[in-house]
Amino acid sequence: MIEVDSLTKQFGTKTAVDHLSFAVNKGEVLGFLGPNGAGKSTTMRMITGFFPPTSGDAKVCGISIVDRPAEAKTKIGYLPESAPLYRDMTVIGFLRFCAAIRGLSGGAKKDAVERAIETCSLASVAAQSIDTLSKGYRHRTCLAQALLHDPEVLILDEPTDGLDPNQKHEVRQLIKRLGKTKAILFSTHILEEVEAACSRAVIVDRGVIVADGTPAELIALSGSGSLTDLFRTVTTRDTESAGVRN
Repeated sequence: MIEVDSLTKQFGTKTAVDHLSFAVNKGEVLGFLGPNGAGKSTTMRMITGFFPPTSGDAKVCGISIVDRPAEAKTKIGYLPESAPLYRDMTVIGFLRFCAAIRGLSGGAKKDAVERAIETCSLASVAAQSIDTLSKGYRHRTCLAQALLHDPEVLILDEPTDGLDPNQKHEVRQLIKRLGKTKAILFSTHILEEVEAACSRAVIVDRGVIVADGTPAELIALSGSGSLTDLFRTVTTRDTESAGVRN
């Protein structure tokens, strides 16, 4: 469903993503982990066609995002980090607007909006102005717009960022349910989300993959039974090589 092949992005002399390759299959939820600045968001922006890669390619449902970007994007539901919202709109008004942009109309548009509201548990606030919503409900509204066209692939950038523990639990459970029929790639720096929502995870550091496996495999790889220990081991090489002392 998602095939990333030697994806590379350079900004001037800085290499943000360095020949990255991985795949996400249908029915798989892949957690994309790494410290700030590791290249997670840049990778996602290339897969969704927001950034052109310096080299390499990504295919979504077999369609090249480089050669056929418009067609590839029809297969993707994308929740960017800090997704924008029209705060003066109601929830249902915003979703109808997004559905129209997706080319939906008539009964198909009505059904898509109703399905997204139900999936994301937005019925109680559907008539409210987005400006009056809590952060949790605004987040759900952003996620709902990504689901309107029932995409085969979901790409979610920090989908639980800023949510309270209850809201995080709800979003993780929703991701697990959606992952049964879709291919999902979501970035996070919250390690507990790997065990809570992922069937597999990769850890990236400085634009390259430094660990890849199921949650159980990664925990076993740590040698201590701690995913935090593994994360620190594979992502703090710059600090260690510099001989930094307290």
